[in-house]
Amino acid sequence: MPIIELATHINAPIAKCYDLARSIDMHVDSMRQSGESSVGGRTGGLIELGETVTWRAKHFGIWQTLTAKVTEMEPYNHFTDEMVKGAFKNFRHEHYFYAINNQTLMKDIFMFDAPLGFLGIIANFLFLKQYMRKLLEQRNLEIKKVAEAPLPPKGEALAT
Repeated sequence: MPIIELATHINAPIAKCYDLARSIDMHVDSMRQSGESSVGGRTGGLIELGETVTWRAKHFGIWQTLTAKVTEMEPYNHFTDEMVKGAFKNFRHEHYFYAINNQTLMKDIFMFDAPLGFLGIIANFLFLKQYMRKLLEQRNLEIKKVAEAPLPPKGEALAT
C-alpha cells in the first residue's frame, strides 16, 4: 500500500487551516486543473463527521467519480476521510493540524491501493503515487495561499 506523507507550514491560525482543509469549496478551487466538482452528498461548505461527498473529476483523460466519507473528526486537530466508492481499491486520508507559535503545521498521510491487482502495483510504481503526491501538494499550496492572504479592508468581500 503506497503511503504519501506531506508537511505544510502555514502562517495562519490552526482553526482557519482546519476549516479550509475540510471546505468543499476550497477543494473544488484547488482542483481546477482536473475540472473537479462536488456532485453528491455534501456539495458545499464545511464537511462534518459522518458526511459524504461525491467528487467528479477528469484524471488520465477519463471522467471518474469517487465518494469519500469523513470517518474521524477531532475539531482543529484531526480528521480522516475514506473512500466508500470509486476508482481506487481503497484510500484513507488523515489530516493533522498542529499550532506552533500562531502558525500551523498541516500534515497529511494518504494511503491507497490501486485496483487491478498486479497491474495496479505496477501503476503505483510507474506513475500513480507521484501523480497523487502532486495533487495533494497542489491542494496544500492553495490552502496555504488562501490561509496566508491578508484580510481585505473592512466592508470588502473575501476572494478565494
